[in-house]
Amino acid sequence: MASALRTNRDFRLLWMSGLFAVLGTQMTALALPLLVLRETGSPVRAGAVGTVTVASLLLTMLPGGVLADRTERRRLMRRCDLGSLAVVTALVVAVLAGRVPLPLVLLVAGAGAVIGGVYGPAASALVRSVVPPADMGTATARLQARSSTARLIGPLVGGALFGLHPVLPFVAEAAGLLASAVCVSLVRTRSEPAVRSGPVFSRRELTAGLVFLWRLPYLRTVLLVFGLGMNFAFGALTFTALTVFSDGGRSGLGSGLVVACTSAGTLAGALLAPRLHPELHGRPLITATCWTCAATAGVLAVVRLPLVAGALCALCMCLATVASIGFLTTLLVVTPGDRVGRVQSAAGFLSSLVQPLGPLAGGALLTALGPGGAFTALGAVLALSAAVVTLAPSARGPVSPPDVQAPAADVPASGPSGGAEAVDVPAPAADPTGAGASATGATAPLDGSRPSGGDPVRPAPGPRP
Repeated sequence: MASALRTNRDFRLLWMSGLFAVLGTQMTALALPLLVLRETGSPVRAGAVGTVTVASLLLTMLPGGVLADRTERRRLMRRCDLGSLAVVTALVVAVLAGRVPLPLVLLVAGAGAVIGGVYGPAASALVRSVVPPADMGTATARLQARSSTARLIGPLVGGALFGLHPVLPFVAEAAGLLASAVCVSLVRTRSEPAVRSGPVFSRRELTAGLVFLWRLPYLRTVLLVFGLGMNFAFGALTFTALTVFSDGGRSGLGSGLVVACTSAGTLAGALLAPRLHPELHGRPLITATCWTCAATAGVLAVVRLPLVAGALCALCMCLATVASIGFLTTLLVVTPGDRVGRVQSAAGFLSSLVQPLGPLAGGALLTALGPGGAFTALGAVLALSAAVVTLAPSARGPVSPPDVQAPAADVPASGPSGGAEAVDVPAPAADPTGAGASATGATAPLDGSRPSGGDPVRPAPGPRP
């Protein structure tokens, strides 16, 4: 399988395209709020960048999936890259001119998130056309490893470049977006959606992905429990840990160790996934992730050592990443080709919906109950989620897609290099049950992120820091 991907020219181009885009986005994800803080001196205004980004992405996810299913995906991705390039170039000009109004920065953040909401589902659909089903698990793991590495080093590079000159991170992102657009343009495969009549953004079109997920009991259970519940609780857990181990904000060493270990766990999971074939062992991986997260909260209620917290969070993220890759692989294989964009965006929407509320809940519990009480309460929530995933009959699979009309096949222009044909597979491989999460940290968007928009849609569930 690995050798097949090495000879798959189109997959290599998509991998490089995403690398350029993700690395640039991660550099500016830190640089944008720093730029606002530098220009205004207001932490509140700097925080508005993140708020605008999250809100814009959530609002765009479902419409972005519809566009991905109505437009040739390669062409749509190229347009997104060029649109992102135009937005970032405008910011570069403003920084060089020495006048960066807050509305422009917020516009850049919002536009980047909107473009990311369109790009992510299109990238997922194109990867499905480029990679045959037998290699999808390995391909997903490689894409996740690439993105995890970029998320690990991007903010460090962005911060260093910002220290030299505020414009440098944005210049670097612009160069990355240009390189990404070139790579996408060189892809030979065309992923043509089925031709449809009727309104593009009708309620039926916008909710088609949600309806498809709801009709599959396994996917429904995983997304609601492992996606919504675990994302919320684990987000609260990691925020509580960062607050406790930063000594109330007086020291960054303990919290920095936890963040570094979490990122390392995500990368380790992405590297291990191809050897574990998570698409074949989804339910055990999801169950193990849930109970490990619950146990982590219980241990942190009594043990207050940053090294222990970092090691446990790394283990959680490693398991969650592997489970996420299995879930995403299953989702891509069972989804008909004419609705990949809408299903991917719907899964990402559900997994991300309550994630921003996790840190707020963690802060409230920490204030009301103290560290021990907060970790205990979160452990109880995580244990409840784990029990549901363990005992619910619907979480035991296998995944059988509902009856659908045969989708139109994705058509490669002259066949992708490496022999990977564009194939629509309406049924899953042998009992793939998985869960994803950037598994929570791991729900792998299949391709890069857009400027200021963070990662593209993360369609799989799981604990996210």
